[in-house]
Amino acid sequence: MPVIDDLTLLEQAAQEAGEIALRHFRADPQVWEKDGDAGPVTDADLAVDHYLRDKLLTARPGHGWLSEETEDDADRLGADHVFIVDPIDGTRAFIDHSEDWALSLAVAERGAISAAVVHLPARGQTYSAARGGGATRNGAPITVTGTTDAAAADVLTTKPNLAPGFWRGPVPGFKRSFRTSLAYRLCLVAEGRFDAMLTLRPTWEWDVAAGSLIVAEAGGRATDGNGAAPHFNTPGRRIAGMVAGGALHGGLIGALRRDLSRPDHFTLPG
Repeated sequence: MPVIDDLTLLEQAAQEAGEIALRHFRADPQVWEKDGDAGPVTDADLAVDHYLRDKLLTARPGHGWLSEETEDDADRLGADHVFIVDPIDGTRAFIDHSEDWALSLAVAERGAISAAVVHLPARGQTYSAARGGGATRNGAPITVTGTTDAAAADVLTTKPNLAPGFWRGPVPGFKRSFRTSLAYRLCLVAEGRFDAMLTLRPTWEWDVAAGSLIVAEAGGRATDGNGAAPHFNTPGRRIAGMVAGGALHGGLIGALRRDLSRPDHFTLPG
């Protein structure tokens, strides 16, 4: 049997795992609160995580594994290729019967994302990208917006990110919108439905790994909150926020007050 490429593998796994998630969706799954005020987890998260880990590592036994719902294994740090997975990004939306939750799957190659899939089973939407191959939604090419005027822009973010202390001058006057899943926010930017997204808190890699490549392959930029290219598969598993957009990205980064020597600068809820 021929070996399939990483993107095809991720797409197949996401579709199959999405069917598992849908069997739990709106069916009152069991819910627990994680330690350390880390948010909720459901039996659906765990079932999807188990399926993805088995399928993906069986296909690529030499890859490392980093997932929100699997106990971390430092062996991944020595792997050239690592799966970075959020089994259900937007668990609160899942619990609340909203359709805005996603499966986020990525492959990091020496710290840079090389293949990515964000799948929204309840919406029937799949966003995909491979490095150098462009980005798609349900197989059709997507692209970011060319909006440069912040006053005319629509940005996915939360109110705490508009605190004056984060900005060099007045807070840009863009319209603020919201979706629960960070992965979905990134994909909505990639397909041009919103001009940018930003989160200025330390951000878990599995929330943004896949979406960051999808934005980049749609012609945009996705950086950390300091404007630097994100590096994945790190010991701490977090990056210093994320700012992603089309033509608006540079203006947002320029307007933010930041300190490249302090990756913990961004601390508010995102």
